[in-house]
Amino acid sequence: MSTPSPTPRMVEVSGAEALWLLEGAAMGLLVYQQRETTVVRPARHVWEYGRLIARTPVQPAAVPPTATYHVEEIQAATGTGWTVTATGPAEAITDPHEATHYLRTLAGWTYGPHDTVVRIHPQTVTGFRLIRGAEGR
Repeated sequence: MSTPSPTPRMVEVSGAEALWLLEGAAMGLLVYQQRETTVVRPARHVWEYGRLIARTPVQPAAVPPTATYHVEEIQAATGTGWTVTATGPAEAITDPHEATHYLRTLAGWTYGPHDTVVRIHPQTVTGFRLIRGAEGR
């Protein structure tokens, strides 16, 4: 007879741990409002100098003044893992030398007018671990 699996729960992590998880990930989702629609785009990112740099298939003109970036690693079989969300002012990187550097170092999905490098200045970073039972107490 097997014992039932403990109920999964979310435990908030410290800001330092959330940043550590964000830095260790390579892919995430850029989320923003465009007109009256929520837009979600895949992105590859790097954390540098307190800024999040993301390469994403978005037109530069569509980059909003504020954006949210979400990363997660969740194991479907166990329902465990973590999630981190960062929100703050955003801007397309327009300096050609800086943009070229990130286009070279961050793999993208498409080249051309829908391949943009975005800088987010996070004002809030929140993270949660998804755990089972007494783990993480």
